[in-house]
Amino acid sequence: MLKEFEKFALRGNLIDLAIGVIIGGAFGGLVNSIVADILMPVIGLITGGIDFTNQYVQLSGPPVPSDLAAARKAGATIAYGNFVTLTINFVIVAFVLFLLVKLVNRLKDAATPPVDAPPQVPADVALLTEIRDLLRNAAAR
Repeated sequence: MLKEFEKFALRGNLIDLAIGVIIGGAFGGLVNSIVADILMPVIGLITGGIDFTNQYVQLSGPPVPSDLAAARKAGATIAYGNFVTLTINFVIVAFVLFLLVKLVNRLKDAATPPVDAPPQVPADVALLTEIRDLLRNAAAR
């Protein structure tokens, strides 16, 4: 059983998966930085200086102006700004993965050699093959 586990663990697919998870974690941090440091300030500028991370609707408790942490302590809140930020993160990650898969598929197609058509039989060989088949059929009768 230990040998089976070792064979499973050292297969290429498992190693590739581990590498993908590690790179995915690093990629997630990069996307978070792009959204928080580049896109959200631009979106905030377009929307008149709105910072989406602190946008919320307070459902219960005493009203707390413009502080999400205090509003959460005071009662139930819906932090829709965080949802907007995470949705932008998701769209960016999904788009980049789409482009990556598209690139990999294009590289696979370029690496696959084209299927060659079977070589054409010369006319004299085709005629001789036909004669041979006719003689075989005549002898079989």
